[in-house]
Amino acid sequence: MANQKPAAEQSFFKRLFRTDAFTIFQAIVWSLLICALLVVFFDKRVEETMGYLFARPSDFFSAAWDAFSSFFIALVRGAFFDWEATSFARMLYPLTESLVFATPLILSGLAVTVAFQAGLFNIGVQGQIILGGIFATIVGVNLHLPVGLAVLVAMLAALLGGALWGAIPGILKARLGANEVIVTIMLNTIALLLVSRMLQLPILIGKGLPSKSANINENAWYPHLLGTGFRLNLGFLVALVAAYLVWWLLSRSTFGFELRAVGANPDAAATAGMNTRKVTVLTMVISGALGGLAATAPVLGTEHFLTGSSQGTYGFDGITVALLGRSSPLGVVLAALLFGALNAGGSTMQAAADIPIDIVTITQAVIVLLIAASEGRKYFRMKRELKATAKTQDASTKAPPEPQEATPATSGMTGQEGTK
Repeated sequence: MANQKPAAEQSFFKRLFRTDAFTIFQAIVWSLLICALLVVFFDKRVEETMGYLFARPSDFFSAAWDAFSSFFIALVRGAFFDWEATSFARMLYPLTESLVFATPLILSGLAVTVAFQAGLFNIGVQGQIILGGIFATIVGVNLHLPVGLAVLVAMLAALLGGALWGAIPGILKARLGANEVIVTIMLNTIALLLVSRMLQLPILIGKGLPSKSANINENAWYPHLLGTGFRLNLGFLVALVAAYLVWWLLSRSTFGFELRAVGANPDAAATAGMNTRKVTVLTMVISGALGGLAATAPVLGTEHFLTGSSQGTYGFDGITVALLGRSSPLGVVLAALLFGALNAGGSTMQAAADIPIDIVTITQAVIVLLIAASEGRKYFRMKRELKATAKTQDASTKAPPEPQEATPATSGMTGQEGTK
């Protein structure tokens, strides 16, 4: 039991972000089945056939099957391959849209992953994305640079904006011991207010209207990978390169070893001579830079301007992506592709099958709830086992020693001493 105690005493959130792959797979399958049943339950035709269920049960089961299957058919058509499209390019369009939706999720998930590996919970990726979008838009709107150089400078500006916003909680954590969760949450709100104010300044809106920036220069746009008929752009490859660099950083570099050591046990890392404060600050800077880079997916890739909603909920979705990806770069990429497919399929569900697009959000939420429930059950069961073991050990320690019977030699000696 000595080896089980440290595992049981880990934070619940640390266990949650290291859920085994089979549990995650089960959660995904069950969430899809549950949401498909929800579609059946609220389907209008199913409700109508319920009125005469016992008279003609075949109508009910037929309607229920049509609603159930329409969920998965619409999901596949909207996320992977639309066999009803009129051209092969349009048939492949859903797959490219899934990759487009996955691009910012990969980068935001990596931002959460890097921080978590150091034992930090970066809830402020949303704010870091906002700052990255502001910096990239300022550069893209006001600087007129050649093609290639304009994209590179805009990307560096986004990295800088996110890194600066990530450095604030890192420094406060390292110097003052401030809780990074609380600080990053507050910084999210500040970032929202900041972007609202910035969108009223001439440096962003140009000759346009407030609440929307001027369009960035075309030289700063991410180039399309499959032509202008598809939205898939260079940002997807940037996200994949970032995932590889994060893998190399965590697995092959000296700083990555220090980062993981501090995350595992900061006291032991400090005893070994590691500068835990420096690791904390640099980790949050890198995490923030990845969050800032996620802003380039909509700003440089698809929308080409900045609004108060350009960042969407990518920062918060990145937490879920990191959870499903088990805080590993490869897992983050796969989880982001799954969420990208769900988001891309949501539009087809609404248009072709009359299924509310909110079902996508429900599916994602159910996945998280199932994983949390599974890990919570394991966690509390292990805690109960440890308590029972501790009680057993305490009882055996406090029990009085059993009286020892006198040996024949001792009895004879005692008798001789009494005779003498």
